[in-house]
Amino acid sequence: MLNRGEEERILTQVLEAFRKHGGAPLAAYMHTCMEGGTVAIQGMGTVHKETPHKCDHGNTEASAVSPACCGIVVNKQGKGKVLASRTNVHIERIKPSKSREGFLARVKESDEKGAREKGAWVQPERQLLHPEKPLCRPGGGA
Repeated sequence: MLNRGEEERILTQVLEAFRKHGGAPLAAYMHTCMEGGTVAIQGMGTVHKETPHKCDHGNTEASAVSPACCGIVVNKQGKGKVLASRTNVHIERIKPSKSREGFLARVKESDEKGAREKGAWVQPERQLLHPEKPLCRPGGGA
């Protein structure tokens, strides 16, 4: 018989590593967050106030920032719709998102190539790496 945390698979999301128990590390408080910026929500088992739900984890937009909390906008699916839900989470549970840094690195790389001065169109989005060989055989076998 599994307990509720194991059934919901939430213990692995908030469980602290070996010999990392106790209060939240000071590095969790030392980052800056701006309204409208992209932040990453991550569960932390050390502080229990204003814990985000397990479906709220991931990258999202910060809407209201205070010294202790951060208001976030999370897209939730329900009743066949995607609704913007606003919740508050503690400042230890958010960190600046790395996706924005990757975007700025791609823009800087295209500027170094001089593509914008030439008038060429540059795609700043991430590109998927396609497989080199086909996954299916031509004869129909797997």
